[in-house]
Amino acid sequence: MLTRKDGSLDVTRMSALVDQIAWLRSEGHEVILVSSGAVASGRSELKHIQHDLDSVDQRQLFSAVGQAKLINRYFEMFREYGIAVGQVLTTKENFFSDTEHRKNQENCMRVMLENNVLPIVNENDTVSVTELMFTDNDELSGLIAQMMQSQMLIILSNIDGIFTGDPADPTSRLIRTVEPGKALDEYIQDKKSTAGRGGMQSKSNVATQTASTGISVIIANGKRDDILVKLMNDRANTPCTEFLC
Repeated sequence: MLTRKDGSLDVTRMSALVDQIAWLRSEGHEVILVSSGAVASGRSELKHIQHDLDSVDQRQLFSAVGQAKLINRYFEMFREYGIAVGQVLTTKENFFSDTEHRKNQENCMRVMLENNVLPIVNENDTVSVTELMFTDNDELSGLIAQMMQSQMLIILSNIDGIFTGDPADPTSRLIRTVEPGKALDEYIQDKKSTAGRGGMQSKSNVATQTASTGISVIIANGKRDDILVKLMNDRANTPCTEFLC
């Protein structure tokens, strides 16, 4: 949802997301933001680069430059609301292979929240390659939610949620709630956005697994105006798919 059709960063949408997160915090909610956009930021900055690099080299190069640009944009946008932000770059190893790294990562985010600093989390694409990579940021957000024992995980997509068929088909119906143990394989479309690594299958898998740990999960359209505000104030009349726990 943070990239335009040409692959560049959608700063307008990013600003709208910041506005909504600022509102959530003003309402007393603690927020951890898991955000992609580093590769898109780097790609738009390095338009002169010869694109004969392999996919791993490109990803490392673009993300190395893009992370600095992305976090700086967030820093400036949140500063307008008097909100301090901190960057947390992580790898899959930190969750599964090294308990000390996991504890340090968890403690870092807890200290940030306790001191009213907004954690902004992303995969460290400069060192995460092939088998070391998260499937996508959906997987990362689910792991973060479980690590921090969150009450809710909201996954923003470019569609309203999970439909009974192709979302572009007017006969398809949005599935509003998913009961625990409900299989959705027959409804999932095997598609993903051109800018992302994941798709609705990934979001569904993450949502099901995360909800099984007692965390409610919502999949909603991040391109809808004030979607986070509407989810908090009038969820019954806001298009989304909610996984019950």
